[in-house]
Amino acid sequence: MNAPLTPVRFAPSGASSLAERLRKEVDGEVMFDAASRGRYSTDASIYQVEPLGIVVPRSEEAARAAISIAAEQGVPILPRGAGSSQCGQAVGAALVIDHTKYLNNIVEIGESHAVVQPGVVLDQLNAALRKHGKWFPVDVSTSAQATLGGMAGNNSCGSRSIEYGNMVHNVLAIDAFTATGKRWRFGPMHEASGEYGDFVRRLKALYEREKAEIEARFPKVLRKVAGYNLDHLGPPHANAAHLLVGSEGTLAYSEQIHLKLAPLPATRSLGVCHFPKFYTAMESTQHIVKLAPTAVELVDRTMIALARDIPAFEKTVNAFIRGDPDAILLVEFADERVGRLQDLVQLMADRGLPGSVVEITDASLQRAVWEVRKAGLNIMMSMKGDGKPVSFIEDCAVPLEHLAEYTDRLTRVFEKHGTRGTWYAHASVGTLHVRPVLDMRREGAKQMRAIAEEACAMVKEYKGAYSGEHGDGLVRSEWIAPFFGPRLAAALGEIKSWLDPHGLMNPGKIVNPPRMDDKTLFRYRPGYQTASLQTHLNWSEWGGFDKAVEMCNNNGHCRKFDAGTMCPSYRATMDEQHLTRGRANTLRLALSNQVPLDTVKDALDLCVSCKGCKRECPTGVDMARMKIEYLAHYKASHGWSARDRAIGYLPHYAPWAARLAPLSNLVSTATKSALGFSAKRALPKWRGDFFVDEGSPDGDAVLFVDTFNRYFEPQNARAAMKVLEASGRRVYAPRDLCCGRTFLSVGMVDKAKREARKMIEALSPFVAKGTPIVGLEPSCLFSLRDEFPVLVSDALAKNSYLFEEYLAQNPGKLKFREMKRNALLHGHCHQKAFDAMSAVERVLRLVPGLEVNTVQTSCCGMAGSFGYEAEHYDVSMKMAEMSLLPAVRSSKEAIVLADGTSCRHQIANGTGREAVHVARLLEQALA
Repeated sequence: MNAPLTPVRFAPSGASSLAERLRKEVDGEVMFDAASRGRYSTDASIYQVEPLGIVVPRSEEAARAAISIAAEQGVPILPRGAGSSQCGQAVGAALVIDHTKYLNNIVEIGESHAVVQPGVVLDQLNAALRKHGKWFPVDVSTSAQATLGGMAGNNSCGSRSIEYGNMVHNVLAIDAFTATGKRWRFGPMHEASGEYGDFVRRLKALYEREKAEIEARFPKVLRKVAGYNLDHLGPPHANAAHLLVGSEGTLAYSEQIHLKLAPLPATRSLGVCHFPKFYTAMESTQHIVKLAPTAVELVDRTMIALARDIPAFEKTVNAFIRGDPDAILLVEFADERVGRLQDLVQLMADRGLPGSVVEITDASLQRAVWEVRKAGLNIMMSMKGDGKPVSFIEDCAVPLEHLAEYTDRLTRVFEKHGTRGTWYAHASVGTLHVRPVLDMRREGAKQMRAIAEEACAMVKEYKGAYSGEHGDGLVRSEWIAPFFGPRLAAALGEIKSWLDPHGLMNPGKIVNPPRMDDKTLFRYRPGYQTASLQTHLNWSEWGGFDKAVEMCNNNGHCRKFDAGTMCPSYRATMDEQHLTRGRANTLRLALSNQVPLDTVKDALDLCVSCKGCKRECPTGVDMARMKIEYLAHYKASHGWSARDRAIGYLPHYAPWAARLAPLSNLVSTATKSALGFSAKRALPKWRGDFFVDEGSPDGDAVLFVDTFNRYFEPQNARAAMKVLEASGRRVYAPRDLCCGRTFLSVGMVDKAKREARKMIEALSPFVAKGTPIVGLEPSCLFSLRDEFPVLVSDALAKNSYLFEEYLAQNPGKLKFREMKRNALLHGHCHQKAFDAMSAVERVLRLVPGLEVNTVQTSCCGMAGSFGYEAEHYDVSMKMAEMSLLPAVRSSKEAIVLADGTSCRHQIANGTGREAVHVARLLEQALA
């Protein structure tokens, strides 16, 4: 069916010689170890195929050298961006070329164009373009991690394609390198000359030969990304670069991509249309698009319900959802059309749904709403259990007049095969992301095949596109031939044979594909089993530790670089190993006996337990908790070091060390290097004037004074006591209570459980009376709400508050004098993970004249003992220098506020500035 290629199979036994040559001749990181290959064996699809090795080139020349060496040895080659492909495009038994770490430069920004290397992330580009009043408008939902190289490879589309088109409409040219060693600028076909000109003449001849078949076979819908863009080889486009767009790396390696830019809209309006029935929403879309919106996006009731259960989205969802709709449509207008929001309101009323539109003109709320929609895929994947929404027919595109009937019929197909689907995305262009819920460990593959066959026939009937946005990969390449017919399928193979005669570039995608349900390619293939561990923590919410680990669907949201907390170690290293996804994959591979369990230690080494992933990962992967579980098993078999014991038992020896403060500080300084702490750090100083005031035993507020604030910074506890008393509370501060955080950090879970039980026993009587427990150190206080329920019980969880959380809800009699000062506020990771920063800001606003600027930071890098440890000092400082320390240095006149003990020490160590706990500032401001 396809034109013949000359496949060259690579013998695994040659891996060592290939690796050796790559290390000698390529300026890049070369990884052939089992754990690295395992981490690169998956993308966001259902597939897992182990690569032969990975090269992370440091330059374009290095990328070309690696490709040339592989081609010379007959080794398949797989260019890879963020690895977030949903169809299996980014996996294969090949040499992976990962360009995300180094080949991520914006080469040029012109008046209406930009030139980028393939590893540039979309949000990175748009951040740079903003000051020019421009943007690249192919606004995919994965914009925080999607690379332009991957977007070009997939022919990505985005929510606003009805206005701006797809990737193929916004690529001007591509500088690419082929497996045969050719470096060509693929672009407008009238500019061709030389050897490249010969290639273009062959393309033109093929187009003339097949244009009648192209006209007959290519669907007349905007969203069509299957195969190669043969229809763009003739007028009005006639651009050879468009052949590479959507080619999934099967034709050439893109070195630089020339992009068309658009003016950044000055204003937008958003209408949230509520529908009592899903069918009505689908039927209404064709009428809404006549108002010329820039986007019409669907969200169904399943996604609304799941989003409400995700802490990061709950408040936003409640702000724009009214009642209990079966579906909503997000309808956006821009610039001169913003006023058409009123036309939308009238249209909905005319269609029998008056009052069904929530009008949003506030830009910040609009952004928040779009963030929920952008997370749609990941929200759907947050379903717990073995059954997951599976991607294989999600991108079918049909003409709008058939959309309602198509969705209704497809729903009945799901029901026929014993499942249901989840729906969201691009109603404006007839592309709805529908994912049947299947259990791929059991009968899922059989159901998938049956549903795919019926969906394929249905889409052909409606003259739609079977692959409308996310590409072909392993899951949809098989369906190209049935849609395009034998002539055009052969034409695709013919073009590939010209550029890649030996079939080395990402084989098995688009041309000569395997069956979509080849079980040997599945992540959960026949015989997949996980080890049965006697866990230390309670994982019943997920159905077990292994199921919690498998919540990671490889979407790569943890790769974001410019917002939120997650994932600080990745931001510092740009290594897949030190990414939440990389850690989860390593754990999954270890639990299923695909790599040794000890391998996980290296992957978790730089995890700072920031809990950013707990809040920001849309599927709720809590790597900090997983690290506790793993360390408990690892340390039980390998033993605890002297440093582990010094850290873990700190609350036990703290009372004695503080009483002997001068001597204890000398001992700490003398022994820190021997214990493995960095010589570049000054350890916290024991204080002889440690906090001892217990207050009133019959108080109406319990102040939980943790080890750090009691023995190292007692002034914070004293300040908090005064502020709480000034609010009208009688405060009780019991001694000798510890949350067990230090024990958890080194995997001493049994010791932490003892501390938890002791604390619950001491404080339960207060909780029973409704007395609040108020804490100062975020990591300690949130242990009561997060760790205690999986260690022992949730007895203290509902009545425990961070200091500012409590005051924000119960300011009582607090009065503050005016403070005409600027304050720079840094949030502890756990404050951000538990959405407590808004409470801190509200309390600080009670101080007249105080101007607070919350610095947007990830982890400070100290993270408890992490930044003190000699082997972690450099990466700790790199995390701090990414945003926190520069912000502190540039705010010389501001008071620096930080609730975290480790945060304050990092700021002092990195800038020489003192950061203070919020309680101390409030004490100073008391009237």
